[in-house]
Amino acid sequence: MIVKGRGIAKGSASGKMLVSDAPLSFLSGVDPESGVIIEKGHPLEGRSIAGTVFAFPYGKGSTVGSYVMYALSRNEKAPAAIINIEAEPIIATGAIISGIPMVDHLEVGLSDLPEGAEVTVDGDEGTVAWEA
Repeated sequence: MIVKGRGIAKGSASGKMLVSDAPLSFLSGVDPESGVIIEKGHPLEGRSIAGTVFAFPYGKGSTVGSYVMYALSRNEKAPAAIINIEAEPIIATGAIISGIPMVDHLEVGLSDLPEGAEVTVDGDEGTVAWEA
């Protein structure tokens, strides 16, 4: 299955799909040392995003979130790729400076993405692919 969207950050990467229906602030929402979501009350609180294809609606919070994403990348705890419903400047900038492939505006909703499946995101082509 190949789903088209809009490429935001170049590159291609694969990982297990982790989907959240809630937005996330990387500043104070993700531990840059471990990649674990620490935002109180977030549906994925306690889960690691490290190495995943992390799908969530959009980012929220401070512009410092871009630098937290960069720290995650430097610590090898960043997601392999990011999928958003709508990319906003904080997450887009963080993905670009961190070398994390990113897409948005998929033809399907986040709830249609295969949680836990091995997925490949191609930021150059703006696609997300998995075995159906």
